[in-house]
Amino acid sequence: MELEIKIESGISRIPSRDWNALVESESPFLSYEFLSALEQSNCVGATSGWQPIPVLAYQDSVLVGAVPLYLKEHSYGEYVFDWSWANAYQANGLAYYPKLLSAIPFTPVSGSRLISHDSHVQGALAKFISEQIDNSLFPSAHILFPDEGSSKVLRDLGWMERKGIQFRWENNSFKDFEAFLSNLSHDKRKKIRQERKKIHEAGISVTRISGNDINERNWEFFFKCYESTYLQHRSSPYLNIEFFQILNELIPNNILLVIAERDGHPVASALNVYDKTTLYGRYWGALDYYPGLHFELCYYQGQEFCIENKLQFFEGGAQGEHKLARGFHPRSTNSFHYIGNPSFKAAIGEYLKREENGVDDYYDELENRAPFKKY
Repeated sequence: MELEIKIESGISRIPSRDWNALVESESPFLSYEFLSALEQSNCVGATSGWQPIPVLAYQDSVLVGAVPLYLKEHSYGEYVFDWSWANAYQANGLAYYPKLLSAIPFTPVSGSRLISHDSHVQGALAKFISEQIDNSLFPSAHILFPDEGSSKVLRDLGWMERKGIQFRWENNSFKDFEAFLSNLSHDKRKKIRQERKKIHEAGISVTRISGNDINERNWEFFFKCYESTYLQHRSSPYLNIEFFQILNELIPNNILLVIAERDGHPVASALNVYDKTTLYGRYWGALDYYPGLHFELCYYQGQEFCIENKLQFFEGGAQGEHKLARGFHPRSTNSFHYIGNPSFKAAIGEYLKREENGVDDYYDELENRAPFKKY
């Protein structure tokens, strides 16, 4: 049957059951609830520079494919940095924006981007996006953190691939946190124990809260912490408190909030999202500084949660080489790019080849510095 592909003006225009039937067991970030929470809270759309324009594929009026696509007026909140490309366009009197971007806004988590159970539909979706560039409607298209299924389709169609590195912790059926530590080298075990001891000696207690146990006061405190992280870097947060409140209403059983207290007063907080297999570290902030508190809330508490709940992975997110010493492994990520201007396409292609060599060398270096025992 003939495939009908069209662009919609937001996920809120699509029945939630149709979208969620398509994404099935994907991470919560691809769910209708997560993406619609971004729209409902105006974190995307309006003047955010992220205009949602999901691409939908229908067969006999049934949704059989989709792409979470955005019209971008800037490159903030992507975690795959192309500012130098934009500057080069501007220096040559060319417009780099608006560009097409398939990603989960403000979320460097891998997953399906050409969403379909049919590889033919996946290919048709990718061709539909590239045609928008070939027809000079937009300068370029970018697909960030795709899974292997989407990646294979994009490689076969000749999209340019860019490599990256993130860090992920793996739960090897550890009985408890000490069992995990026993896998690390002596100096790394000692360092982690010392860090946790300092937190205890500072009189700090840590609580993990999930689901409907998270109350309004918890969210208000978390948001203060979240804001403080951005203020320390002289920037503004991407998300507002309405987003987190809506998210907790829609997917409460996928939310883990970690709160540190001292003398009965909260001092820091970290937010995680999780599904049946994986915990995703997302945001953190502190109103007071205590050495090692970041590691306790963002890594050790998450690792303990995974062990207790038998989750296999803990995704640490973008950047953060210090995660290596806390038992995280480096892992490869990628993105794909379709450039309309022939001269820039050639130049960016050469750049990506050189960059890939550097990424490969860095990956090897990280593997050699792994904190685990040598057997």
